[in-house]
Amino acid sequence: MDEHVTPEQLQKLKVSRNAAVQALLSLQREDGHWCAELEGDSILQSEYLLMKWILEQEHQPMADGRDGWAVLEKIAAQLRAQQRPDGGWGQYPGSDVDLSATVKAYFALKLMGDDHRSEPMRKAVERVRELGGAERCNSFTNFYLACMGQISWNAVPSIPPEIVRFPRWFYFHLDKVSAWSRTMILPLALVTTLRPTRSIPDALGIDELYVDPQERHRLTLRSDTPTGWRWFFRTVDKSMKLAHDLVADWSFRRHSVELASKWVLDRVGQDGPAATDGLGAIFPPMVYLQIALKALGWKRDDPVLQRAEEELDAFFIENDPGRIRIQPCFSPVWDTGIALYALSDCGMGSEDGSARRAGDWLRSKECRFQGDWIRNLDRQVPFTGWYFEYHNAWYPDCDDTAMVGKALHRLGGEENEAASARALEWILAMQNQDGGWAAFDKTVDRPILEYVPFADHNAMQDPSCPDITGRVLEFLHMQGLDTSHPSVMRAISYIKACQELEGCFFGRWGVNYIYGTWQSVVGPIRCGVDPGSEWIQRAGTWLKSIQKPDGSFGESANSYVDPSLKGQGPSTASQTAWAAMSLLEIHGPDDPDLLRALEWLADTQLDAVAAGDPVRNPDGDPPGSWCELEFTGTGFPKVFYLRYHLYRLYFPMMALGRYLKAHGVERAPRCEAEETVLG
Repeated sequence: MDEHVTPEQLQKLKVSRNAAVQALLSLQREDGHWCAELEGDSILQSEYLLMKWILEQEHQPMADGRDGWAVLEKIAAQLRAQQRPDGGWGQYPGSDVDLSATVKAYFALKLMGDDHRSEPMRKAVERVRELGGAERCNSFTNFYLACMGQISWNAVPSIPPEIVRFPRWFYFHLDKVSAWSRTMILPLALVTTLRPTRSIPDALGIDELYVDPQERHRLTLRSDTPTGWRWFFRTVDKSMKLAHDLVADWSFRRHSVELASKWVLDRVGQDGPAATDGLGAIFPPMVYLQIALKALGWKRDDPVLQRAEEELDAFFIENDPGRIRIQPCFSPVWDTGIALYALSDCGMGSEDGSARRAGDWLRSKECRFQGDWIRNLDRQVPFTGWYFEYHNAWYPDCDDTAMVGKALHRLGGEENEAASARALEWILAMQNQDGGWAAFDKTVDRPILEYVPFADHNAMQDPSCPDITGRVLEFLHMQGLDTSHPSVMRAISYIKACQELEGCFFGRWGVNYIYGTWQSVVGPIRCGVDPGSEWIQRAGTWLKSIQKPDGSFGESANSYVDPSLKGQGPSTASQTAWAAMSLLEIHGPDDPDLLRALEWLADTQLDAVAAGDPVRNPDGDPPGSWCELEFTGTGFPKVFYLRYHLYRLYFPMMALGRYLKAHGVERAPRCEAEETVLG
């Protein structure tokens, strides 16, 4: 036995692992899947409220018949609760105040009747003006403000519906932007073309938020836009605005609107092979869709619009009395894939009913529909993939496909292994020219696209990233590929090229360098890279350099804004688990710093007493889980972040399971046993 770990320590970690397993199993749905809350920031509440006012539905019944104003009041109550003591709203706990989020929240609350002279509203005005005024809002905020008559449409980026006609050789083409941008651009193109504008009383307006009246109605561009491109995009936008009235009645423009509408309607909520729960199955395009269809003259009782309303309202969570918070989407495939993989790390397989039901559910979500991604492939291949949500057949992604593929293969059984293997050819075909993988498409990085006036969500593109590439490598390893395969070697070369000077890696989909480093080193090592390699050791050295004296790890999303904060932030269970699994791969199970990290996890795990304490366990997690209030998931870096409510459970469980397996400790019990009870 390793001299660094005692039998008592192993027993302690074993008890912790078993308690985590039981906690996870207690959250499994009857049909075998998991889906925990996916928490975003205040813009989900404020944008929903603004949408209802734009649609003039604030006093109309909800899609399910509930009193509309009463529901909006509950959403407003959640928005009020998210305001910070300094008067602003932010993207996550510990972030700077976000100007656009604060403007939208203030406007939404003013519309809902909050007195602008009250202390919270007065402080919000002060914060907005200190930050330069509402004229500095991002373009996605300005769409809402223009629809409510607060700014001229001149301040909103022009998005001509003719973009749906652009030839594929054109630099800006829908196939060359990210999947989520496509689903946002086309509805917004309809909105900026039709310009639906609601007039409201001056008393409900937000004049007080503006510092410079002249700038209020001018288009703003990203501050980092190069001078030449700034001139180019302003010129193009001005030309399109000048042409707007001239071409409004042209048949060419009318037909472009029809083509853009058809593109959107082809991808809205539907059943069958192309089953989709809303446009893109994510909040922003599902909101823009309703505004666009109303601008097109659709009536609210149309079945398509009724379904669109129901699908968006399904994101409501009403656990707190008098409040409704809104999720950006659902995450069942992602949660179930990771949960099943974590259970397999704890020794559970197809002989276990819970794991078997999870595998059956994941196989039922196998997607064979050929969506937008097919247009970017240079060769046709048999397709099997998985998406993130309950139904989103147009947009399966490499990350979920790799995750589910790993989980099903590890679960074992002929059907599971066959489903996993079916995804191999598609995954290989989706590899980018630079050797990496992106989320939704085979892509080429085109940095100029990030400077177009409506690209300030900081994710116009979907380029390769090392974290997804590392996860794909883990999947390829399970399918029998190693460093002798050219796709594997190209991927490893890509990951190595992404390494930062300190030895860490950027995390595109998780916060941040801890997540990126974990994903970037495990896959290559599994495929055969020597853990003693210089670049792998540098990654391990960096991780050890940021470990806290108590053994934990933590990093705030502030590191996206200030890279000097890499690996710094409040300790979290999920990030400590990511770092621990990295240390296990790099330094092996006898590493003392790895043991310190895992002991911190065991020491901070919720026991029965802590789980019953609303102060220590505000989310009401079961005993065996962890309390984690921080946002450790990433949507759009610097713009939008996520708190996955299962990250704090299945990742620590995964880390504990791998460590104990490496030390030969028997698997977790199939049912609750006395040893799972924490003292």
